[in-house]
This record gives sequence, C-alpha cells and structure tokens, in this order.
Amino acid sequence: MGATREEVVKVICQDYGNDRSRLLDIARDVREQLGCVDSPAVDCIAEVLSIPRVEIESLVSFYSFLYSEPQGQVQIRICNDVPDMMKGADRIASELEEELGIQVGETTPDGKFSLEYASCIGLSDQAPSALVNDLMVPRLGAGTARRGVQILKERGELKELDKLLIRDYGDGNNAHDLVRSACSNNIRKAGEVILAEMRRGAGLEKALAMSPVEVIREIKTSRLRGRGGAGFPTGMKWEFTRAADGDRRYLVCNADEGEPGTFKDRVILTERPDLLFEGMTIGGYAIGAEDGLVYLRAEYAYLREFLEHALAKRRELGLLGENVCGKEGFHFDIRIQMGAGAYICGEETALISSCEGLRGDPKNRPPFPAQHGYLGKPTSVNNVETLCCVARILQRGSGWFSAIGSPGSTGTKLLSISGDCMRPGVYEVPFGIRLSEVFAMCDAQDPMAAQVGGPSGKMVGEADFDRTICFDDLATGGSLMVFGRDRDVLEIASQFMQFFVHESCGYCTPCRVGNVLLKERLDKILGGHGQPTDLEYLQRLGESIKMASRCGLGQTSPNPVLSTLESFRSAYEERIRDADDVEESGFDLQSALSTAQTLTGRKSVHFED
Repeated sequence: MGATREEVVKVICQDYGNDRSRLLDIARDVREQLGCVDSPAVDCIAEVLSIPRVEIESLVSFYSFLYSEPQGQVQIRICNDVPDMMKGADRIASELEEELGIQVGETTPDGKFSLEYASCIGLSDQAPSALVNDLMVPRLGAGTARRGVQILKERGELKELDKLLIRDYGDGNNAHDLVRSACSNNIRKAGEVILAEMRRGAGLEKALAMSPVEVIREIKTSRLRGRGGAGFPTGMKWEFTRAADGDRRYLVCNADEGEPGTFKDRVILTERPDLLFEGMTIGGYAIGAEDGLVYLRAEYAYLREFLEHALAKRRELGLLGENVCGKEGFHFDIRIQMGAGAYICGEETALISSCEGLRGDPKNRPPFPAQHGYLGKPTSVNNVETLCCVARILQRGSGWFSAIGSPGSTGTKLLSISGDCMRPGVYEVPFGIRLSEVFAMCDAQDPMAAQVGGPSGKMVGEADFDRTICFDDLATGGSLMVFGRDRDVLEIASQFMQFFVHESCGYCTPCRVGNVLLKERLDKILGGHGQPTDLEYLQRLGESIKMASRCGLGQTSPNPVLSTLESFRSAYEERIRDADDVEESGFDLQSALSTAQTLTGRKSVHFED
C-alpha cells in the first residue's frame, strides 16, 4: 500500500528540516510527487511547519509552476514570447488544440495532457519552442508538434519523454548524459572573457593568495559592472556587503533568466558552470560569506542534475567545502535554489523573497540587500555573467579586463540575438560595438528596428543603428531582438505590454492598473480608433507609471510604449483619426496613484487624459 498524502507531505517537510524558509522547495516537491498542492496538502504543510495556511495558498497561487488543482501527466507549455510568435507559435498552439481536443489553459478529460502558454523558456533563438514537463523541445515545425503528441498518446507509459520526443541531442554538454537536451548552444562568436577555455581553479588560486580586501580592490580596478542590465559596480556592491553588520553573509547568483529574448545564461550554465561556480567562490571569499545560492529558473530544471554534478566535482577537488583550496578558515559551499515560474523574481529583492520561501514580492529599499538581504543578513546578488567575469579577472588581471570594451563599460557582453536574422544565437562582443556591426554579424538583412534589452529595454529604429552597446548608450542585460520591415512595431509593443500585465506581482496600483490602461489605449490605436490626444495620454501615463511604481518591473514596463512613441511616432500617427472629443478612460488615475506615491515617497504628477 502506498503512502498517504499526509505521509508524503510530512516526509518532504522533514527532508527540508521542517524549515519554513524552504517552503518553495517543499511546495515544488509536493507538486511533483502528488500532482498539485491541493487543500489537504496545504493543511498538512501548515500543521507540520506551524504556519498559517494562507501563507501557503498565497505562495502556490503566485508561481506559475505550482498548482492547487491536478494537471495533466504531460504539461505542454508553448512559448508565446515575441520571437516565438514571429516564428509561428500561434500555429503550433492551434495544431495542438486540434489534436488534443482542448483549448490552451485546459486539461484533457483523461488527465493525461495539459496545454498552456509560457512567457519565455529561454529558446528564442530556436523558435517556435515548447517545454514538455521539464523537457526543452526546440524548433517545432509544421506537423512535428502534432506527431509528438500522437506518439505520447500511443504510449501508455509517459516516463522518459526525452527518448520519445528527441531524435538528436544538441552540441556540447547538451549531449551530456545528465542533460540530454535537443537544444543547440548556437554560440556564433566566442570572446576572450566568458566563452574562452579556462583551467578549473585558476582564478580562485590567485584570489586566495590575496586578502579579501585586495580581491575587492582588483574587481573595482577592473571597473566591472553588473551584467544584469542596471550596471551597478560589482566591487562597490561587494565592499558594501563586506562592511555591513552581520554575523553571517550570503552570495546569491541570479540565474532567473526570464527576460523574453534572453538565453545567454542557458549557454553559460550548459558550457561554463565551473566558471560561474569559481566566480561565486571568489565572491564568497571577498565578502566573507560561507554560503552561496544559485537561484535557477524553473524552466532550466533540466540542467539541475548536471549542475549538481559539477558542484560535487568541485567539492571532491577541494574547490568547495571546508578550507577551500587548503585556505585555512575559508569555508564556502553552494546550493541550487529552484524557482517556480515568476518573471518578477529576476528583481533582486523579489528573488531574495523567493529564496526565503515567500511569494516573489519585491521589498522596499532601503534597506538594500547588502545590508539586509537573505534571511535578514548582508547579501550580494550578482548575475551569472557578472560572476563569470569575476573568475576571469582574477585569473588574468584587472588591467587585461579593463583594456577590453569602452571606458565606461569594460569587458565583453554576451548578446542573445533572435528575430529576423539568419544567424540567431549567442555572441560575445566587446562593449562599445555599434548596433550596425551586430546586425552584420547576425546577418540581419535590411532591419527596420531592434529591441535592445528585452521588453523592458528600448525599441530603436534606423536613426539609432550607429549607437553603441554599452551602459552609457544602449544598455542591455543580453536580449537583442531584430525586426524586419514587414513587422508592425505597435503590435510588438502590444505583445510586450501583455507580458508585463501578466507578470506584474500586483502589489502597487501604477503597475497593476496602469499597464492595463496603457495596453487598452495602445490596442485602441491599433484597431484604428485612435484620436490625437491618445498619444499625449500614453506618454503621460507611461511616465507616471515609471515614477510611481515600487520596483524595477513597473519602472520599466511602460518602455515598449514610450520607446516606440519616441522612435516610431509616425506608426502611431498613421492610425490616428480626427476627433473633437477624447473618449473618457472611466478611471481616476491620480486618485489610484496617490497611495503608491505615498508608500514610495515619490512626488505627485498631475495627469490629464
């Protein structure tokens, strides 16, 4: 006789030491073993952990990979980001709806299949794509998705999906026994920092021959800035964290690569995990941390076993654990914290909340994570690519690194390029490269526009093609989408806005409501019902949302509208019709913003439709 639901839940809780801060891991395991985190499971978790059941229900409802009701044995998530939609993701969805006899968002009556959309799964260079349970399925063509479902229907046993759906594994470590993925790395240009070969331990050995303060000074001298997009100086962040009061410190790696059109971290995790872990260990030494966490997005769960294997190998070689590399008193280890599907968790305070077993709600700052972060302790949150740069800087020196790139943006940048080009993939380029040069590398023929930095970035047109990729001009966390002349920039902006509407945590009114209003007015213009005053409405509403929103999501979510208004105003004006009166929005924005403005300390902005 099998274990009861209560027994399964109790064992899972015990596996995590009945630790409330591991609630996300507990919920993930319950969902995996029982199919969902339903009401009886919630009751049992609440009893074992001695926490209110509402906290558990709130967590389950927040993350897209957790469910309170049973889902199909096979969950098919079709990626519907802009690059995938450009390549026919909607046709793939229609094909699967017809084959399964259900609509997107439904489960077949026999409980075998669920069909849904995913905002981005990290395969924009191999679109259209889907995630089948934890299996990445790239390059879906006409008929192949249908045939894959037919194969699964014919099999009574639905385990080992990779053997049923994958014919050939991808290049490099995609073919590793612990990965077995059909993904391609698509490394189109390897530079000398991230994608070059490196002996395991080379940077760490040099770091441990220095004092922690000297390591931080070396990083500051290199002028390394965070690769997540904001560009905060890494050495300064480490200095703040080391100097903060606290009996324990943490280093957290942000591997929650959720920005649509971004996939370069997928390649780093596949081909350069040792470089990442080395950078984390150096960072731990520098700030005085003994614990490191890699927050790995749920969509990359297929890489977890491979990454755990790499960590085990480093422990075996003395590169992790007690007295690392024989350095007496320096203890450092790394664990992988799985996410559960929430774009907002790419924001560092939301990521920390998630690591603590909470909803991924952003936190008010100050205090900053460097003073009060994970479990209330000083914490440095660094991007995957940033930490890889750290290892290379310690190996080859700050002078070598700072000689690459531009004065304000040293080193190289990994670009995830997708869309209307012949050579999508990952490019490691020096900062300061012109956008026109990037187009030439990826063979973008007669491009009309590029979205630099993902939906939260900037849409630029031909007048800006000679601008440069760097923090002081066109900043990007990595995403670069190319659009040909047959694309409608307003339609693209509308799809980006839909993404932000879906991904908002809903905490503050400007983001929760303002983005909906932006999209509604944009869609009105798209439908040919725009009026002259609509453009001023969009501009002022977008600026108000950016000013009054609590976190980085709301402060960048209006960018699809604002940047297209700036670079493609004629596309709006062509759809505007003359009218004497502007339609009333029916919503008092100023009143709605007042509470959020008070909470964030931002000044009021007079807004009129």
